[in-house]
Amino acid sequence: MRHRDKINHLGRKYGHRKSMLTNMAVSLIFAKRINTTVAKAKELRTFVEPLLTASKVEVTYAESNAKNDEEKAAFKVKRMANHRYIFSKLRDKKAVKALFETVTPKIYDRQGGYTRILKTGFRLGDNAKTCFIELVDFNETYSQGKGGAAKAAAKTTRRSRKKKTSAAETAAPAAEETKAE
Repeated sequence: MRHRDKINHLGRKYGHRKSMLTNMAVSLIFAKRINTTVAKAKELRTFVEPLLTASKVEVTYAESNAKNDEEKAAFKVKRMANHRYIFSKLRDKKAVKALFETVTPKIYDRQGGYTRILKTGFRLGDNAKTCFIELVDFNETYSQGKGGAAKAAAKTTRRSRKKKTSAAETAAPAAEETKAE
């Protein structure tokens, strides 16, 4: 029975699963998009999104907003704590640096949902469901429409539309009928 067991073990022991998720998170931070199975992508999302949220604290508690030395000291402690927390999960200095320098400024305004899973079909051989998992703000195809650069296409339909008649056209025949009487 799997009562109260929410973790998908992915057919691996704890250490192997932890290492695999760490490696996938590092790859996601560097490449911004990776190809994997749907089950792994769903587990990776639960692993990486709290790290992305924690990385935003550095921008949120900016030193420029600090009013006195005590607030600046508190900011440095908070920033160091988040760096250590993220490093303890990723275990890669270059990935932590890339996260804070490239990813965090782009995701700063987003409240959550930093990743997107795009299903791509089934893998040959074992027929596993495959997908892309990507960082939402780094996909130019989806972000063009929100930036205002791309124009919204006109609404289309496969049915024929009835022609709209103006109020003047409907009033004119009614006026002619009253004159004829």
